[in-house]
Amino acid sequence: MIREASPTDLPVLRDIERAAGAPFLAVGMAAIAEDEPLSIDELTRYQRAGRAWVWGTPPVGYVLADEVDGYAHVEQVSVHPGHSRHGIGRALIDHVGAWAARRGLAGLTLTTFADVPWNAPYYARLGFVVVTDLTPGLRAIRAHEAAIGLDAWPRVAMRRDG
Repeated sequence: MIREASPTDLPVLRDIERAAGAPFLAVGMAAIAEDEPLSIDELTRYQRAGRAWVWGTPPVGYVLADEVDGYAHVEQVSVHPGHSRHGIGRALIDHVGAWAARRGLAGLTLTTFADVPWNAPYYARLGFVVVTDLTPGLRAIRAHEAAIGLDAWPRVAMRRDG
């Protein structure tokens, strides 16, 4: 069910992201729920670089990855709420893990909200651990997140070794 994203998938990914953001309203994070998804141009860069994968046709979930300091960095993973709790997010993350292994990368990293149940606690169940000794790339990512206001809620960087 996982495949590389195609150009025609990209508008759907924005819809998935909007839908996946809605549950943040219930935990008092309206700004996150209302945040605009990545633009088509930004998604196109991931798609053309072979770093965007989707679940399903049409997609109901997707993941984007970067390479940061010798790790595959999960830039975004989202599953439409109507398809959550079926292992799609786990499968997408594991797919990036396999991609990272083929590239000789050390594992996976990501940044996420510490206290949102479907964020850091979920990733911990997938084998990620919180890291406090950040690499230069993760420090830059965290600084960018702080600059755009994401630190209004506690955030953490996490790693899963390959």
